[in-house]
Amino acid sequence: AATLPQSSSSSTQVCNLCTTATSTSTKHHVNTTTMKFFTAATLLAAFTSVSSFAPITTVQHGASSSSLLSSTLSPPERTAPDAGSIPEWEDRPGLTPEQFMKSDMSKPDLSGMWECPLTRWNSDDIDIREAQREAKKLPKSPLEMRATAADNAMGADYFSKNSEKIRADLLKYGAIWFRGFDLMKSVSGNREMHEALGLDPCLDPLHSSGLRKFASERDALYEEVNKPSLRQHYIGLHNESTAKRTAAYAAFVCFQKATEGGGRFLVADGAAILAELKPETLEKLYNRKIRISVSNLDIPPALPGVVKEGIKGLVDVAVAPKFDMDLEMIYESDGKPGRLQAVETAESPINRHPVTGIPIWFNNAHNHARKLRDRRPCGVPEVGMTEVFYADTMEPLDLEDCQEIKRASEKHITALSMEPGDVLLVDNYRALHGRDVFQGDRFHAVTWFTWDSNEEWRGDERRIVEKNAWNQVINGMMDWLPKDFESNQS
Repeated sequence: AATLPQSSSSSTQVCNLCTTATSTSTKHHVNTTTMKFFTAATLLAAFTSVSSFAPITTVQHGASSSSLLSSTLSPPERTAPDAGSIPEWEDRPGLTPEQFMKSDMSKPDLSGMWECPLTRWNSDDIDIREAQREAKKLPKSPLEMRATAADNAMGADYFSKNSEKIRADLLKYGAIWFRGFDLMKSVSGNREMHEALGLDPCLDPLHSSGLRKFASERDALYEEVNKPSLRQHYIGLHNESTAKRTAAYAAFVCFQKATEGGGRFLVADGAAILAELKPETLEKLYNRKIRISVSNLDIPPALPGVVKEGIKGLVDVAVAPKFDMDLEMIYESDGKPGRLQAVETAESPINRHPVTGIPIWFNNAHNHARKLRDRRPCGVPEVGMTEVFYADTMEPLDLEDCQEIKRASEKHITALSMEPGDVLLVDNYRALHGRDVFQGDRFHAVTWFTWDSNEEWRGDERRIVEKNAWNQVINGMMDWLPKDFESNQS
């Protein structure tokens, strides 16, 4: 039966909602196949401060009006973000790691999957108030599909026989929570599910970053951010996208919920957020557009200008092209002397859905805005911190706009109590996702999908498996971080 998750009282909001560090810190990809990288890395190590990789400390920002709003003499108070709906846990049993990690070796290897498709932008000439009226008409998301005994007895046949309706519901609701299904308690069963639905796996849009770790490469299954070093870190709502690449769909699966509590998976409807935001805030952000900084590299400000420009040139020429993103290297955009930031191109915070044409809140501001990160649990070194700017002036979003994004976004979060076998199927252009903090061990995973019914949108690029070595090296380095690292930011 299809039902909607029930809302809880606001007095019982989920504690310590958390976004993954992956969306930001994974963007620092380099490729060892070129000697240029080694040259750049050597010079950067010589000229830059080790504080870039240390826990973040209090800083005094520049004197622009936007920067002054975020300037504090002491770090702001950190509070757990809210959620509009918090379903109860059911404590359903799962399998052991040895059991749930088994792959069906009789199936073909999917490691040469499709490249993540290019982002489908259609954001011009949007009437904000009409878009909000249209968004309000859409049904509440996510849709909950709870397994019956008969459903579980069908196994993968349940999904193949209902695939047409499930795909239609995904387009209608933006996200479907499959709850209580036994099939997806294992890697092999999870693959059977998405193959029965006719979904076609692709790379994560940030695969080249080096921090996208496979749970089972041959099954096109990435591990979610389960690392102990990041369990106390909040990454807010985001589409799995960059200005350049966006996955069409995703299937998030739970194999093991957090053993000592927490670890709720967060989902919110981009249409509902669009309808909720104040029209004047939407108009302002839409007209000015936004740019997102994905990394900070703190260069000693006392270095001569020619040296700093040389470092910038090295990063721009030798390192930035290795990211599969369109980045511009800019000094001191956030007012911090000597800070070199990698900034994405300007983008609209609203985009029409590629299939329905309905305008959607489609951006990662809730995740990346520094004023929001500084006020919630965060465990990212300064080198991985992000910021969101008004594209026309390159000033950080002001506190008022950040607070309105926070209010509207968190009102529509459903903090899912995903348990072994549960899958959240997501339309990545409609729904945003995140993750709360957790204690103990947790194992969730995700498969990303391209446009299976539109070859032009899918493109013809496939993964070059031989380029994966650096990805594995970076993942190993992340495992060296302390288990409960927490940054101290301003």
